[in-house]
Amino acid sequence: MDSRKLSVTFRFLRKLGLNYPEQEYGQVSLFDVVKRVCKTYRDAFLLKYLMNSALLSPVSPRKLRPWVLRKVGCHVGKDVFIGAGVYIDAGHADLIYIEDHVHVTARTILLCHKKELKDYCIGDDYAKLPYRLGEIHLKRGCSTGTGTLIMPGVTIGEGTIIGAGSLVTQDIPAWTIAVGRPAKVVKQIMVREK
Repeated sequence: MDSRKLSVTFRFLRKLGLNYPEQEYGQVSLFDVVKRVCKTYRDAFLLKYLMNSALLSPVSPRKLRPWVLRKVGCHVGKDVFIGAGVYIDAGHADLIYIEDHVHVTARTILLCHKKELKDYCIGDDYAKLPYRLGEIHLKRGCSTGTGTLIMPGVTIGEGTIIGAGSLVTQDIPAWTIAVGRPAKVVKQIMVREK
């Protein structure tokens, strides 16, 4: 991107040492920066002080934590369980979709952005690489195991169980059990015989 086309605000942020990628932030206005900062502080307060409040722990997993996620921009359905220490990509919370009856267990990470590495070459500045964004969809009744990391652009199918400590880099089909780093389907869940 030609530096003459970059906004004054972006160039000022660069002079302050904030090395944002030009592709995503090159045309940012001062109003946009102030709005982002205010939202970031509000969201940080909600996530830090309400998500894991010891005082509110009896209502946290099924009432408070889903409410907090909705407030920061996630799309959260009914009767959702959110465990302790769940981390969401707060800057891109609007890309997270959690349907009804989902269990997101403790220390799960929902990451909606990552650096785009396809054109990365020797001598390039990693900090200037653009981000690739992707929605995360947790379909009805699925469950993530403790310590699961879910990468951008992933859909976890209805009724699926992800094993503890798994790294989910691609879509996982409905009614399966997937484990590992990267997560792979190890079992198809069958219909109960009568």
